[in-house]
Amino acid sequence: MAEANSERYTPRLKADYEARIVKAMTEKFGYTNPMQVPRLSKIVLNMGVGEATQDKKKVEKAAVEMTKIAGQKAVVTKAKKSIAQFKLREHMPIGCKVTLRRERMYEFLDRFVTIALPRVRDFRGLSDKSFDGRGNYATGLKEQLIFPEISYDEVDQVRGMDVIIATTANTDDEARELLRLFGFPFPQPVAPAEEKKAA
Repeated sequence: MAEANSERYTPRLKADYEARIVKAMTEKFGYTNPMQVPRLSKIVLNMGVGEATQDKKKVEKAAVEMTKIAGQKAVVTKAKKSIAQFKLREHMPIGCKVTLRRERMYEFLDRFVTIALPRVRDFRGLSDKSFDGRGNYATGLKEQLIFPEISYDEVDQVRGMDVIIATTANTDDEARELLRLFGFPFPQPVAPAEEKKAA
């Protein structure tokens, strides 16, 4: 019985996408086919560990933390070439990353938007200028402590990370609206009438 229930489990944001977001995107952009509506394709978490050149255990610790945050095993990233001035040798561990798809992607996004971002110190929303022109969005986080999976007492040092959200959108406008509907706290666009008042 438990197995049957687990098969039917749908992450909250995936259900929201199917029930509400597809309709809202279609109304705004005039898609004629549901398959045209942009969707999330993957989320990549990437953490560089600069101190890894002196201490390999730093990368291992970062990978353990990222695995907790993502709910999926982190992969250690290695240097592609040697750089003498950074004491870097080819294939030396320099960080870690995780690529999330399907259910885990939606679960992480839910925790990221509803729990982690509100815990950022002096948080004033996300920049809506960090799109790459092809419908993908990237943002940087200064510390891993905003995620509830990470205990302050177990952290050896504060580490930042990049969060890259890939979508199937053809334009940044479509991707921005998609992420806004998922709850991303972007600045609200100013209406032309309000712009005139401000002037």
